[in-house]
Amino acid sequence: MSKRYDGKTVVVTGAAGGLGRALALGYAREGGELVILDIQAEGLEETAGMVRALGAKCTTFQIDLSKEEQIESVGAAILAQFPKIDVLYNNAGIAYGEVNTPIDRIPLDRFQFFLMVNTLSPLYFARVLRPALKEAKGCVINQSSMAAYQPAGVYGVTKATLNQLTWGMARMFGADGIRVVAVAPGLMETEASASSLGAEKHEEIRRLQMLSEKGSPEDIVNLGLFLGSEDARFITAEVMHCDAGHPFRAWRD
Repeated sequence: MSKRYDGKTVVVTGAAGGLGRALALGYAREGGELVILDIQAEGLEETAGMVRALGAKCTTFQIDLSKEEQIESVGAAILAQFPKIDVLYNNAGIAYGEVNTPIDRIPLDRFQFFLMVNTLSPLYFARVLRPALKEAKGCVINQSSMAAYQPAGVYGVTKATLNQLTWGMARMFGADGIRVVAVAPGLMETEASASSLGAEKHEEIRRLQMLSEKGSPEDIVNLGLFLGSEDARFITAEVMHCDAGHPFRAWRD
């Protein structure tokens, strides 16, 4: 039985665990050959083992996405092995430490660190891989967040900026037949969100949702599988919300 990603190459950043791992496994189950990246080598190899256990090929690269020179060198190494890339999923991001610190109180070097990883690395990485994406008429998917619609802290600001950058990338890359979209997850029931937000905050956010459903990583995986496929060939320059209708995104109204 054919699968949507048979014969296709998918690159996923931030794949050492969490949502990135779930995405890698989702594309693998659909027949994709995976190229996965993360700064955490041990988790990365664990994910690779899980992908290969599904019968899919998997290549790993350790990378620090805050370093432009590493993006350039790793990107070149990927191009040398994979002249055709069908999906680049820019999942990697940081949301720890000063994530909720007001933007007027965070030191410049830390602000620049968040900005590089969460906002600029998706652009720089896509730019390096552009020849292979062009060859496949592929898709770039940027991982945004519901935090983009409450941009008072540094994390929200970097994700709000990524939303706007996604539109600009779609405009620039469209000439090569490359689609660029973003996915903005709402509250996902994961260990990471539970530990960082706590049960009380979880319940507060969920009460505001239009749907009372609990979000899971598989909701984002399913959306990513659709967006990177031919089924979504006419969709670009969009931020796709997967948040049970949370009113955060109406903050401008």
